[in-house]
Amino acid sequence: MTTSTIHRSHLATRPRGGRTGLGRADGGHRVHEAAEDLCGAVFGSLRRRDQREKGLQYVRGLLATPGRKSIRNIAQQIGGPAAEQSLHHFIAGSTWDWQPIRTALSQYLEQSSPLTAWVAQPMAIPKGGEHSVGVGRQYDPHRGQMFRGQQAFGIWFTSADVVTPVGWRLYLPDDEGAAGAAGATAEFEGGERSGETYEECAVTGVLDAVREVGVPARPVLLDIQNIGTRSTMNRFADARLPVLARISPAARLLVTDPALPGHGAGTLAARDVLQNVRALRTVVEWADPLYPGQRRTSLVAAVRVMMPDPSPARRRHLTLLGEWTDARSLPSQLWVTDLARPVPVTPAVLLRMTKQARRVSASSAHSVQEVGLRDFAGRSLQGWHRHVTMASVAHAARCLSETGMPVGRDLV
Repeated sequence: MTTSTIHRSHLATRPRGGRTGLGRADGGHRVHEAAEDLCGAVFGSLRRRDQREKGLQYVRGLLATPGRKSIRNIAQQIGGPAAEQSLHHFIAGSTWDWQPIRTALSQYLEQSSPLTAWVAQPMAIPKGGEHSVGVGRQYDPHRGQMFRGQQAFGIWFTSADVVTPVGWRLYLPDDEGAAGAAGATAEFEGGERSGETYEECAVTGVLDAVREVGVPARPVLLDIQNIGTRSTMNRFADARLPVLARISPAARLLVTDPALPGHGAGTLAARDVLQNVRALRTVVEWADPLYPGQRRTSLVAAVRVMMPDPSPARRRHLTLLGEWTDARSLPSQLWVTDLARPVPVTPAVLLRMTKQARRVSASSAHSVQEVGLRDFAGRSLQGWHRHVTMASVAHAARCLSETGMPVGRDLV
């Protein structure tokens, strides 16, 4: 049975009465109503009824529990010590596969509000202790500082109405970080590999998540510092996925347009390529997701470039995009893309597409804590994946309820 079939069967037969709102007034009732319908639609891969019930309990607990969303705190909301043991087994000791739930969630959202773009962002998870998988001294590229804890990559579904995470991958920088988990050699069922680079972890996580969903190809926005390397761009080209990725100002590029400064001069730093075409900058207006209702303007320029590659067959034409918030300074944002549609892909189109990342940042700033995406306290990688999967479902339920979109059988 396909996910779509499960979804529509659920919507056609789901009873509408008998819900109990666990939050405040209509808003609390609506989010828990959305959670109940959403869990019923995406938990079809959980074969046992008790697992589906535990999943719904866990999602309800994530939405209703104040403060930290630990298993103990969630259990206190729904039944005390007995519930704690049961929920702990459901998350840390069970064998259910989280990937089909993530896939079903993405497909459900696609039916509700068609995907605009995937957005990948890092998520820092501060954590003390020595025993949780992946804990170590990490660099947070968004804040530009070191911290102790875990580093994860979230893959977010963005559409006209929806901004919510649907996929996750945990960065395991070395064997020492992975060894902290009990039975570490059996823990890598999420696809993670101890010792892979930061870039490899991020790119593999995105590609794996998008392949599983099977929706029509949409652009992937890699909102991760300096990830627009030759290796990254080649991997997305091989996967036939259009990508728009942040690039280091120092990355070396070849200008391919004979009419532009720098053509024939060999490789140049990306920031210098853009500074050489400052006279071609245009003013672009865009809506700021961080401040709803406000519109801002930036100076933007786009240059056709190529990344140097020892293999001539892999030297592909790309577009380097630069954004200036201060006309007298260096570009504040640099992106590289192989996106070729819609035609033409103007600098304005590309700039507004990059603001999907700002939408994700705006959403995560106030909602990640509300559903406990950082709050898993166990040691195992499997437990972490199951927790963030349940938290992603809770996040999607909150998002759907807040947008005023129909949920449950209203979609039919």
